[in-house]
Amino acid sequence: MKIASWNVNSIAVRLEQIFNWLNATQTDVLCLQETKTVDEKFPLEAINNFGYHAAFMGQKSYNGVAILSKHEIANVQKNFDDDTEDSPKRLIAATIKDVRIVNTYIPNGTELWTDKFTFKLDWLQRLRRMFDETCDQTGDVLLCGDFNVAPDERDVWNVAAWEGKLHFSKPERAAIHHVKQWGLEDVFRLKNGDLREFSWWNYREGAFPKNQGLRIDHIWTSKSLAEKCVGCWIDKTPRGWERPSDHTPVVAEFEISE
Repeated sequence: MKIASWNVNSIAVRLEQIFNWLNATQTDVLCLQETKTVDEKFPLEAINNFGYHAAFMGQKSYNGVAILSKHEIANVQKNFDDDTEDSPKRLIAATIKDVRIVNTYIPNGTELWTDKFTFKLDWLQRLRRMFDETCDQTGDVLLCGDFNVAPDERDVWNVAAWEGKLHFSKPERAAIHHVKQWGLEDVFRLKNGDLREFSWWNYREGAFPKNQGLRIDHIWTSKSLAEKCVGCWIDKTPRGWERPSDHTPVVAEFEISE
């Protein structure tokens, strides 16, 4: 089973790209972030006609998450239990073929030590609590999404330039590490060692052609699911398309019995 994560930076703008990519890769489950559309305008009919189920939670112009799946989607959770209806739409979880998938668009943070940065750190603490309270360490669990954090030096194109900056600051890296300590494996690192590849490149300054990026999109799994992982890679192809998202898909493949 192939499971992928992709910040598409507007599902309305990139629906055709999503369909083209799914058709080419035959991905079973695609977790989307920054769908940027309210639920009433989510393209559910088109997705169903394409052959996928969908669970989604949207917001106009910003945020929004969705899970598209060839297989039945069950036990859907939207946001944290203590969130309100007005809370940013940043987390959707579901069970697919006995795999508990948690799809996140972790807050950006804007600038260090602003209210939005503190919100990001608090949000990561809440994510860890959710795992502690609702997820089974012995089961097949997968956390994915746009983490807005590059966990270590292998995940930034220029360590000196990014040291202490947003996405690579020590508080953010410590907070995401705390989430990982629940019992999660970074399956990209598990399968690729020290390989330096990126999933996001700024639209400006020719960052993509120069490969001046960050690896801030991730797929992490519980130990039992990591043992079933046969590969994990970053597919740069969509980043080179016309009008691309600034992110590109991260894909992991698992041997999961029917």
